[in-house]
Amino acid sequence: MSIKLIRSQLKQSITVGSDKAARFFKTEPGSYAAHDQFLGISVPTLRAIAKQYTNFSLQDLQTLIESPFNEERLLALFILAAQYQKGNAHIKKQCYDFYMRNLKYVNNWNLVDSSAHLILGAHLADKDKTLLITLANSDILWERRIAIIATWYFIRQNDLSWTFKIARILMHDTHDLMHKAVGWMLREAGKKDEAQLRAFLDEYASTMPRTMLRYAIERFDAPSKNKYMKLKKGE
Repeated sequence: MSIKLIRSQLKQSITVGSDKAARFFKTEPGSYAAHDQFLGISVPTLRAIAKQYTNFSLQDLQTLIESPFNEERLLALFILAAQYQKGNAHIKKQCYDFYMRNLKYVNNWNLVDSSAHLILGAHLADKDKTLLITLANSDILWERRIAIIATWYFIRQNDLSWTFKIARILMHDTHDLMHKAVGWMLREAGKKDEAQLRAFLDEYASTMPRTMLRYAIERFDAPSKNKYMKLKKGE
């Protein structure tokens, strides 16, 4: 009944056509989101619905996370992240284990970016983090993105070392989605310690992908941006 109820609510919450809902994703055959389907529900609406189902069972979340519809998987992750944040140590471990068992369903950039730091990053904050190295070296695009986005939690705790460590591993990743993700996390790290970011860029700006560099220096003043872009041009 829980699943029937939530899916009925989702159906009533559709506001755009599936084609329009997919406009921020590359869904054409052979592209990274070719596997995905969309209902047409906005993210704010999904977040509001998630707040109504914070006690959803992991069994029901399993049904949602396996859905072919992006919004249902995203809703499952919103609920799971909320349960992790509010739960005791036992619940946090259950949520983390659920997340790791279902990584194959965290398979689009919005799903990764809404969960990796809040669940995986949060859980590894005071633990061995070598799992991130394994994920960063994965052949699976989404696992590599999970590795770098997970470090966002550490950044918020003023621990930048793992962001730079994973960025080095992913420096020459061939996928544009990774260039954006790594550059984004480097920029976030720079908000906490610009000197560390500048030192990193002094070493790597000439060889990192252009998109990654542009994301990383987005908050710099014009002279600094020009400096690093010139380093790139001089490679």
